[in-house]
Amino acid sequence: MSEAGLTLEQLQERIAVGPFNRWLNFTVTKVDEEGLEMKAAWREEWVVNPDRRYTHGGILSAIIDVAADYAIAAKLGRPVPTIDLRVDYHKAAMPGDLTAKARVVRLGSQYSTAEASLYDQKGELVASGRGTYFTAAPRA
Repeated sequence: MSEAGLTLEQLQERIAVGPFNRWLNFTVTKVDEEGLEMKAAWREEWVVNPDRRYTHGGILSAIIDVAADYAIAAKLGRPVPTIDLRVDYHKAAMPGDLTAKARVVRLGSQYSTAEASLYDQKGELVASGRGTYFTAAPRA
């Protein structure tokens, strides 16, 4: 982690500032040079089809976006805005907590790339994605 980087506790505190992130109920479980791991505690409101009970793809995309963003934040010391995000859905995410594993692909002075994979409680891949983030220093 760089000198500007955030510890696990600092990441957890920072991620909980946003109401949407609090609603997704994130718990950062690991942060190191390789990236970060976080859990999103499942909510009934995530169900898109009451008969089949799978999680809405927008929720999966949001978890991937936040995890990738905070992999960058762990290195920069601050979360950054998303410029572009691509998500692939591999299987239906059924009720249960989800675990995201994210890593920085490229950390640049203006733009950075990070990716995340999302796993269900059985450890099976449900979605993955890669985003581009605006990492230029904020203007004074």
